[in-house]
Amino acid sequence: MIRFNLRAVLMLGAALLLAACASKPMPPAKSVEPVKTALWVGNSFFYYNNSMHGHVGQLIAAADPGTKGYRATSVTISGSGINWHDLESHFKPGGVGSYSFDAHNNVVFNSFDKPFDVVIMMDCSQCPIHPQLSKFFTEYAAKNSAIARSHGAEPVFFMSWAYADKPEMTEQLAAAYVKAGADNRAKVVPAGLAFARSIVMRPDINLYVADKRHPTLAGTYLAACTVMATVYGFSPVGNKYTAGLPAEVAEHLQNVAWETVKGFKQP
Repeated sequence: MIRFNLRAVLMLGAALLLAACASKPMPPAKSVEPVKTALWVGNSFFYYNNSMHGHVGQLIAAADPGTKGYRATSVTISGSGINWHDLESHFKPGGVGSYSFDAHNNVVFNSFDKPFDVVIMMDCSQCPIHPQLSKFFTEYAAKNSAIARSHGAEPVFFMSWAYADKPEMTEQLAAAYVKAGADNRAKVVPAGLAFARSIVMRPDINLYVADKRHPTLAGTYLAACTVMATVYGFSPVGNKYTAGLPAEVAEHLQNVAWETVKGFKQP
């Protein structure tokens, strides 16, 4: 059984505040319209379990069934770091998101003023805190934030979770992502903190597959609920979409995501 130090988890708030205060002061980010379209840029943590963005889409459809226009595209490379992706290329005309298929498998050519409202980015699972690779996280968090904004999209950083056998990574990753958010005036999705919170509260709900890194369906669902709450502003609590999980498990994960987002101080 995975054991987490509850005191360490509860001290995360202080660590995150210190990280944010130590960051370079920046003017506040401009207010943005409600998010409808998202580009996900990452790796296998995103695409496991039929892709996290798909679960977010299902959650949003259940939360806001009367509104159309929500769209998400996931661009992932197995094992990739943030510097593996050529973000500029994903915005080229006629490229990513330029067409899709409807319910009857008819191709639909999309037209829009801007491709995406937000770009949700993550680095490799250990890169932000790796002694040889963290410099790339800092460099490309800034570069990709600038690229996203040059195309009318706001950057969002996805804080990944600790490995199951290395819970100390939670605090380290949280501090790195909060600093990146503060430095680049970007929101941070506190998925890693949600994982830690769930494990403390319900260690019987396994969030990891056998490799102790990638998420089970429950882990992906928890992260998806955290994204929906952070990026789209919807509470996942009571959402009818459960991804096939037992109702009481989904209810727990929904509440953990919502309480984590409510208690997280955005940088």
